[in-house]
Amino acid sequence: MPRRSYDHYCTVSRALDIVGDRWNLLVVRELCSGPRRYSDLFADLPGISTDVLAARLKDLERDGILTKRRVGPRAGTAVYELTDSGAALRPVLDSLSVWGTTQLGERRATDAVRAHWFALPLGHAIAERIPSGTATIHIGDTVFHYVITESGITHHDGPAEQPDLVLRLDLAEATEIAAGTRALPDPVA
Repeated sequence: MPRRSYDHYCTVSRALDIVGDRWNLLVVRELCSGPRRYSDLFADLPGISTDVLAARLKDLERDGILTKRRVGPRAGTAVYELTDSGAALRPVLDSLSVWGTTQLGERRATDAVRAHWFALPLGHAIAERIPSGTATIHIGDTVFHYVITESGITHHDGPAEQPDLVLRLDLAEATEIAAGTRALPDPVA
């Protein structure tokens, strides 16, 4: 299938030619914290069909946003991970997350939710608490950590080795903190 294009000689247009298709930035969001298997991506992108996911992964790989590599015994499992070009989309996702905070509103009965989806908006609140260092966040059974440096915030699967801050939140608390209606609680002792 030929690639669709806006055919505008414009930097925004060219960027949207690559990441503007439905689901593309959400695939990037899923890969921000580390490599994922196809089945993990499919599970954490409710509503996407297997055909669309396969097509988006192929397109994003062709465009240099992600790479696919084999891992595990005899390299039987494939994982997808962001390239440097894909990781450079993190500030775009951060900006969309900040803007989207005002659009979030109440959760609808039809809304899917995953705890790790709050990693982007929570990162700003964490960075205000610790301008440099690491923080481990537990939201229910989900655990991820932040690395905060002068050059920005990244988040990764699992706990930090020696975090400067550890927080345990439930989904409601994470939602309120992400929406800016609740302050971060005191760290876990």
